[in-house]
Amino acid sequence: MTIEEKQERIIRQFQLLGDWPERYKYIIKLGQKLDPIDEKHKVDENLVRGCQSQVWLVTELDDDKIIFKADSDAAITKGLVALLVNFYSGETPDTILGTSPEFIKKIGMQEHLSPTRSNGLASMVKQMKIYAMAYKSKLAQSVN
Repeated sequence: MTIEEKQERIIRQFQLLGDWPERYKYIIKLGQKLDPIDEKHKVDENLVRGCQSQVWLVTELDDDKIIFKADSDAAITKGLVALLVNFYSGETPDTILGTSPEFIKKIGMQEHLSPTRSNGLASMVKQMKIYAMAYKSKLAQSVN
């Protein structure tokens, strides 16, 4: 599935859910389904800066695709990072750098998040793109 297809699938899923209390329940369920990260990764250097809650984000490179893993100490925040992990994980650095999570605007999420959660969500996206930039550089160096 392409990243554009993932984006459309997320938009369709949220449109089917209806009201925001139902959507929040879905976001929390996404967080509950997120594979837990090993406790050894829950260190300061893996914390996403700019989040009110603690969010740990770790990555690995599988061939030329980035695999993201994450966790959070807050249910809704964990669901939000799960949404982003599902969206960006398994994509190449170029795809991640070239694709904004437009579904956030299209489903009206920003209007339904507190300013601190909205800033935290932006920080998660930014951190994922920073990792993608680092892996892109690493991959370019290994080719040369």
